Amino acid sequence: MALDFAAGCIGGAAGVLVGHPFDTVKVRLQVQNVDRPLYRGTYHCFQSIIRQESMTGLYKGIGSPMMGLTFINAIVFGVQGNAMRKLGRDTPLNQFLAGASAGTIQCVICCPMELAKTRMQLQGTGEKKSKRKLYKNSLDCLVRIYKKEGIRGINRGMVTTLMREMPGFGVYFLAWDSWTRYLGCEPEDPYMIPKLLFAGGMSGIASWISTYPVDVIKSRLQADGVGGVNQYSGIMDCVRQSLKKEGWRVFTRGLTSTLLRAFPVNATTFATVTLFLMYMREGQECSIGDSEQQQPVPLQPQTQQTSM
Repeated sequence: MALDFAAGCIGGAAGVLVGHPFDTVKVRLQVQNVDRPLYRGTYHCFQSIIRQESMTGLYKGIGSPMMGLTFINAIVFGVQGNAMRKLGRDTPLNQFLAGASAGTIQCVICCPMELAKTRMQLQGTGEKKSKRKLYKNSLDCLVRIYKKEGIRGINRGMVTTLMREMPGFGVYFLAWDSWTRYLGCEPEDPYMIPKLLFAGGMSGIASWISTYPVDVIKSRLQADGVGGVNQYSGIMDCVRQSLKKEGWRVFTRGLTSTLLRAFPVNATTFATVTLFLMYMREGQECSIGDSEQQQPVPLQPQTQQTSM
């Protein structure tokens, strides 16, 4: 179990470095004002951020996921591995249930972390050097929100986070297990690394597609109140207003950026985690969540998205 935690930390850090610029673009597209849009699409958003805010603009808010995801991935790997040991048999249903349980538990850290990340990503939009910074960093952001709104404030969007993470992680683990079995990802396979990269990337895409509309609502609720104005009274109000104003396409806003990010992030994470475990467990069967009762199965690590 300790190796699962360590692998999660290393894989999570690698995934954040690769994927954070795409996440910044996703958030900007999800929450921009439809009446006065700043960006025409994914490419234009990338281009505008780099031109107006420099390359560092793409990495705004990275402190929160870099700190949080290492811990989140450690929890996810530990919980998933332990859940598989408790469930005993390695079946598709058990893979889904183990992933869903891991996704549920890590929401306690994921929700405040993503709140800080979202607020930081929106700070100084369109400015190369922010004239007035409301938040110094991710920790300062959470402290200020806590002082103003208390525990409820730093857990803004918790219900939608749960609605995203529970099924999202279940689909993620199930897709990973299915792809690695189908591709035959075995340690002695000379093409194992390309297969792991492909399986990880496709698992991330499957997970995001299954829960993306919920993520749009979560981002809007967590961004609500920036500038001192609250638009939404709750989840259903946010859904109603978004649909009325922008139509059903609102639930796909930023999806291109998310899927572009999902493939390299999850490919990097899965490959990093698997190779780390193979190295550390040299001479043993290499599978995450292995136990005395489990038979050797294709390699199985994970992490989403948080940030997927």
